Amino acid sequence: MDNTIVGLDIGTTKICAVVASTDENNRINILGVGRSSSDGMMRGVVTHIEKTIRSIKNAVAEAQAQSGVAIKSVIVGIAGDHIQSFQSRGVIGISGADHEVTQADIDRLIEDTKKIALPSDRKIIHVIPQEFIIDGQDGVYDPLGMAGVRMEANVHIITGLVSASQNIYTCVQRADLDVSDLVLEPLASSYAVLDDDEKEVGVALLDVGGGTTDLAVFEERTIRHTAVIGIAGRKVTDDIRKGLGILNEQAEKLKKEQGFAYLPAVADDSPIILPGVGGRPPIEIDKSLLARIIQPRMEEIFEIAALEIKRSGYSKHLSAGVVLTGGGSLIKGTADLAREVLCMPVKIGVPAGFSAGLVREIENPAYATAVGLVYYGIKNQDKAAIKSSTKRGRNKFLSILARMQEWFDEL
Repeated sequence: MDNTIVGLDIGTTKICAVVASTDENNRINILGVGRSSSDGMMRGVVTHIEKTIRSIKNAVAEAQAQSGVAIKSVIVGIAGDHIQSFQSRGVIGISGADHEVTQADIDRLIEDTKKIALPSDRKIIHVIPQEFIIDGQDGVYDPLGMAGVRMEANVHIITGLVSASQNIYTCVQRADLDVSDLVLEPLASSYAVLDDDEKEVGVALLDVGGGTTDLAVFEERTIRHTAVIGIAGRKVTDDIRKGLGILNEQAEKLKKEQGFAYLPAVADDSPIILPGVGGRPPIEIDKSLLARIIQPRMEEIFEIAALEIKRSGYSKHLSAGVVLTGGGSLIKGTADLAREVLCMPVKIGVPAGFSAGLVREIENPAYATAVGLVYYGIKNQDKAAIKSSTKRGRNKFLSILARMQEWFDEL
């Protein structure tokens, strides 16, 4: 199907594929979801090629079986603490006799903003326009069709390590898939869990994953700051494993089923029986002890996030507060702890906006990135279609002018 889009979230703890299609009214139908555990990733980057390929194949095979769609091409998310971002600026003269801004002018300006000295081991992943300035008039967000002689742009540039990007490409291609786009994961998640009103008034998205916690700050409907924090859910699991002397699988299960990120949220402090390791007798602990292991690590994540939000310069502009998403946000009491540490409104962001299909299965913060990749694909498909139709319309207009010129020549 031409209108089928597949998002592939290659995470540190899980790999998730979401297959979706759109109808003629742009309503989204979730056709299939595939999920497998991720063994070859560490803090968002590939550390074992073969294990990652195997995990990708398992997730895609499950999504194919559920959707009945043969998956050939995927939009892939990228994260990791190698991600860096900064502001850049470009300027061009507006070409054309009528001095009207065309799509070609905008593309030329975006290319100009990329003329920056980058180390050879880094590549540009995204260039996100913040605002355009035409003949000194700032605050322009869509300059297409405006008149002027000079156009400038302030942009947000996101870069990553070439090797990290290449390893993801290699794994996906060796899983017999094409990479149609590579998208920063917090940017993708924002499409799934934030609405335009939140982006307008100012909001921070905090995606607490397995290997990394991704931050994206929005104001006036555009992304203003991004950061990747190398501490997330897996560190919490490690703390439980070391603190209680239990296996990793037991620690992960305990975190999900009995864990609290905020000690005052523990209403029922009943004991938990843990099986002993290597034939040893069972261990008995209280829920409050488990919360005292989890809370410091979650506090650390939110404290670093608070510093990043402050560093962005937008901490006083976030009227919509913080939206938490990702699997790590599912630990009970996480939103309460975030409110206390960040001192602003906090809510849990759940993917939404689908009309049919496996809606209930993906209404879960853990699927925010995979669903967001699908949304990103749909939005950029629409942009490409608009650009193409605009070009066709302009060509048609020029051909009509040419025919009229011929009529006058014949008179």
